[in-house]
Order: sequence, then C-alpha cells, then structure tokens
Amino acid sequence: MTQKRFYDWQTAGGTDDVMRLVDCLERADIAWCAIGDVAVNHWADEPMVTQNVDFVVATESVELSKKRLEETGFKAERFRWSINFRGHSRVSVQLSTEDFYKDYPSRSIPADIHGILMRVASLEDTLRGKIKAWRDTDRRQSKKFKDLGDIARLVESHPQLWELLDPDLKVIIQKQ
Repeated sequence: MTQKRFYDWQTAGGTDDVMRLVDCLERADIAWCAIGDVAVNHWADEPMVTQNVDFVVATESVELSKKRLEETGFKAERFRWSINFRGHSRVSVQLSTEDFYKDYPSRSIPADIHGILMRVASLEDTLRGKIKAWRDTDRRQSKKFKDLGDIARLVESHPQLWELLDPDLKVIIQKQ
C-alpha cells in the first residue's frame, strides 16, 4: 500500500481534499505552507498519521484563500484565530490567521507528505510553532502533551534544535 493510499484510508478520502487544497493555493499563486502536525511529519524521522492539515498564507491572501477554497467545494467557518474548512473527507483543514505565522510562507520548503507534494514550514519555524502551541495556556492538556511529544520528536531527529529550546523545555525533554 502506498503512503497516499494509506493516508486516504486513514482519512476516509482525505487525499483528494488535501490535493484540492494544494492545487487551489498553487493555482492562485498564494504564498502558503503547512504547519503543525503535517510539518512535524516532514521533519521527524517517524511520521504519525494526522487528520489535521493546518496551514498559513501571507496575511494579504487570507480572504482570497478563503474565497478560492470555497469555490472548490470547501465549506468555511471563521473563528477568532483561524478559518476552518471541511471538504468531503474526515480531514480537518485549518487556516491560521495569527500574526505569529505571517512570515512562515516566505521560509517554506517543498515536501512530499504522504505522497502529496506541498509546501511545509522550515524546520526552525515548525519547532517554534510547536513550542508556541505547547505554551498556550488555553490549550487542552491532551494537545499540550502531544505538542511536547512533537517537540521531542523534532529534537531527536535534528539534535541541533536542542540549542533553540528554552531552559524549562530542556529540563522537561532532557537530551540524552
């Protein structure tokens, strides 16, 4: 079974939704990149299945992205810090609108994720995003534990990231 078929099976047809997302953003020539779990999966040695595709676009492209994605069949729901999209599968697509991520697309790289070509946040940006999520005091405890695990996976795969961690994180992760 190919990576793409496995992902499709895990997400009840998510490959089509993700490919439509990528195609839509690329055809509109929008600067964008995947962040969160998708980016971690690219950079970590051992990827994990996720049904979430979090991404960011250049600030000036948020409304155009929403419009184009709706035109391709995604249903949008706006929240304070994001616009969430639903396609035909179990994949949850979330466009983060937080200023924190505004420069991520300019540093993104091309990547093959589950057999789908897309752009992902740089290694350092992926780590910074996961640290931000882990430090979010409003975040559910279960998500914070996952974020901490993702930070550890990134550091294990790229030991040079150890130096980018704050002392409190170093104590928790404890490099071996």
